[in-house]
Amino acid sequence: MESIRPPSACCAPAAPADHSIRPLPAPADTPETTRMVALPGGEFLMGAEDADGFPADGEGPVRAVRVSPFLVDACAVRNDEYAAFVAGTGYVTDTERLGWSYVFAGFLPAALRRDAPRPPETPWWCAVAGAAWNRPAGPGSDLDGLGDHPVVHVSWYDAAAYASWAGKRLPTEAEWEYAARGGLEQARYPWGDELDPDGEYRCNIWRGTFPTRNTAADGYRGTAPVDAFAPNGYGLYNTSGNVWEWCADRWRTEHGTDAGPAGPARVIRGGSHLCHASYCNRYRVAARTANTPDSSTGHTGFRCVRDAG
Repeated sequence: MESIRPPSACCAPAAPADHSIRPLPAPADTPETTRMVALPGGEFLMGAEDADGFPADGEGPVRAVRVSPFLVDACAVRNDEYAAFVAGTGYVTDTERLGWSYVFAGFLPAALRRDAPRPPETPWWCAVAGAAWNRPAGPGSDLDGLGDHPVVHVSWYDAAAYASWAGKRLPTEAEWEYAARGGLEQARYPWGDELDPDGEYRCNIWRGTFPTRNTAADGYRGTAPVDAFAPNGYGLYNTSGNVWEWCADRWRTEHGTDAGPAGPARVIRGGSHLCHASYCNRYRVAARTANTPDSSTGHTGFRCVRDAG
């Protein structure tokens, strides 16, 4: 039977459900100018039947999917860009409205880590009062030195609001995977089949023993700048690792025109800096998971697309 529930919370713990409709802001008078890449579209092989994948996630079967031409942000939306949106609209994120968000325990000072509630199945996450997009590690933190890092602690609704203001939209899951593959057919990663070809680090993921020891061998313990590491064949950065990215689609695990209804959860793609092969190797380009649209975490962001023409 098709699953319309979001998968395990190991990758993205969910906030209490609130699926009320949020009005989208009007596009800005001055269009947002993030560099976009024009892609020709066409048919590609989507999904995977990888032995290291998660059958319950609905990665397969591999299927031919066609996408129309579109433009996609080369990078995930940066903190500086989101700050401009908030300054221009007065927008209040779901995290600020709810008063808390999930922060990885290892990024917190001892007092906050000790007192914050934790989901029992994923105790490395702490529900931190006051954590928000501009206070990514909770009270006392800020965005100093993080302007070029991806915005996090944004819900699907918050991402859709920014996209509307920027005159764009969130990508469909098919558009996201087509772009993330960079023109390679059925490769495991945007650059090929080896995680670290010739010992070169190509993405920001957990290096070490999760969740107790991160060697940061790839250069980053938390998020990296949005243009860190080499781009894929289409010129897109960090489509594996760094932060999960919201897609427009509702979650389902069967595909095709007869797949049946989808649930309220929304798809996220790409993996994050907290992904590790021992429990969540969802930094593979075909991997997928989901979260409820009002949820936010310290490792989920987004990039936008625009129709061609």
